[in-house]
Amino acid sequence: MAVDSTATVAAPGEAAGEAMHAFARELFPICRSITGEGTRETLKRIGAHLPGLATTEIPSGTQVFDWMIPDEWNIRSARLIDPKGQTVVDFADHNLHVVGYSIPVDATLSLEELQPHLYSLPEQPDAIPYVTSYYRRHWGFCLPHRLREQLEPGQYRAVIGATLEPGHLTYGELAVPGTETAEIFFSTYVCHPSMANNELSGPMVATWLAKWLCSAPRRYSYRFVFIPETIGSIAYLSRNADHLRANVLAGFNLTCVGDERTYSYLPSRRGNTIADRVARHVLRHIAPDFRSYTFLDRGSDERQYCAPGIDLPVCSIMRSKYGTYPEYHSSLDDLSLVTPAGLQGTLSVMMRCVTCLEANRTYRATVLGEPQLGKRGLYPTISMKGSADHVRNMMHVLAYADGTNDLLRIAEIIGVPMWDLFDIVDKLVSNRLLAAVDGPGPRVPDPDQPHQWIDSTWRKP
Repeated sequence: MAVDSTATVAAPGEAAGEAMHAFARELFPICRSITGEGTRETLKRIGAHLPGLATTEIPSGTQVFDWMIPDEWNIRSARLIDPKGQTVVDFADHNLHVVGYSIPVDATLSLEELQPHLYSLPEQPDAIPYVTSYYRRHWGFCLPHRLREQLEPGQYRAVIGATLEPGHLTYGELAVPGTETAEIFFSTYVCHPSMANNELSGPMVATWLAKWLCSAPRRYSYRFVFIPETIGSIAYLSRNADHLRANVLAGFNLTCVGDERTYSYLPSRRGNTIADRVARHVLRHIAPDFRSYTFLDRGSDERQYCAPGIDLPVCSIMRSKYGTYPEYHSSLDDLSLVTPAGLQGTLSVMMRCVTCLEANRTYRATVLGEPQLGKRGLYPTISMKGSADHVRNMMHVLAYADGTNDLLRIAEIIGVPMWDLFDIVDKLVSNRLLAAVDGPGPRVPDPDQPHQWIDSTWRKP
């Protein structure tokens, strides 16, 4: 695609939210699972947005910690035909109509014999449930409960055209080097078929966050993994745990990040890592009504990253948490639930988390007593709205910059967003009133800086 030099400059919210939602619509029809061609195709399309994305395949039967990589599952077609010869359930209509990892079958059964292979939600009679059977050989169909109640006695033909045989588990990984080897880690999963919030929202935010970071000044290195949930994180850790323990400063599990109802936070097992501190700080100032959970409420890949012996500083920032919203694990979790505004909101939160991590250093004041700001041009000569707060915050920073408090801690003590202190710190450092005890760092990327999308790349105008 040629670069359009006349393209209007758009703030991230005007460009990224719509772009993420459009990409989610592209990926929604693909039938993903913990293995198989659907997952590979999804990673291939993500790779078109992230050219540095590398894929790894682990053969079926490989031992990964206490687990084993299962056989690979692929499905072509599936139909349930009623006694009159009419198709009542067709996989071609919706990926959720078939139990994930169903074995191939071509059988004729009575309705009574068929019932143990049917799944529906009586409390949501128009929804198709999401059901899987990864580690037990089984087959089944999922259908709206209203349709299930209309099935008449007689002989039904169940046909599932699938393969379940030795193959591979596939995951994607993107490494974005910075000036330091310490890493910020992001994990999201690509294994759920046709669900928007519980599946596609995470990869969308991760992809666009990676795009932004690839073109932004970076102090830290960044690592993004796109994996099948649970077995994928276990497999990834079985190969990379030593490296991650040695290098990861902070990490975030990205899932259920696309609706507009709320923000949610689930801590790491330790609960006091720099990832936890940054997550809570950003949410307090951007979405003060966010819902806070405990590690007892865990249910996604934070289980693996925070497991004893692994102990990575990984927490989760979400919108409506998995398992808590009515559309969860059903066909109701669609692209009307996930919106451009919801996706963009989470992207903005994660960008703020990145800027806070990049800018966070421990400072100490370099003069004894209170410095004279006026002779350095740091005291406003004209009083106007906000000027007193600016000076007060400047003095607060100097008061708490004792060589033990990092900037995040100072922002928490003062009660202001950390990013409101960036300019103050720059001025104090340039006037030699403040020094970082852990070394100087580059200026951080600004999430509010206008950018535009050109050739799928996040660029400054």
